[in-house]
Amino acid sequence: MGDLATARLVLHPMTAAEAERVLAGEPDDAARWAPGYPTDGDVFAARRLLETFASAGDPRPFGNYEIRRREDGRAIGGIGFHGAPDDNGDVTIGYGLVPSARGSGYASEALRGLLLFARARGVTRVKGDADLDNIASQHVMTAAGMRPAGQDERLRYFAITWTGASADADSDPRS
Repeated sequence: MGDLATARLVLHPMTAAEAERVLAGEPDDAARWAPGYPTDGDVFAARRLLETFASAGDPRPFGNYEIRRREDGRAIGGIGFHGAPDDNGDVTIGYGLVPSARGSGYASEALRGLLLFARARGVTRVKGDADLDNIASQHVMTAAGMRPAGQDERLRYFAITWTGASADADSDPRS
């Protein structure tokens, strides 16, 4: 499984060895990490990825991806699936960036790339959520083509659904 490329980013599928280094906070000689990487969210995702490797095997292509800037190769965050598609073709995603990379459209760009990748692999719906007070993350999902799908006392939920060859109205991640 190779890297996914967007205009400014590379989404690199994480291996077990890379996840172990993220947990340890120690890059290898080839890794280039931006200041602040890995975040607590990256460590949590790496731990979950390693648990998946141990219990079910390699989850790729529905695993975690390191978000790297194409211009300098530095890891600036992570994005990925919380598992393989369920029986309905649904997946859930999560993402995050180091503080210095926020506000530049990288998260929306990475999410659009992951949405297109999921759609090309037969996923019918991608879901995500953000804390009610995390307006920036809500904007990321909306900018990537996801739409609000409800909320509870803590979270706002988002989704994008595809039926057949077309996306539901107002749900195309390329817009």
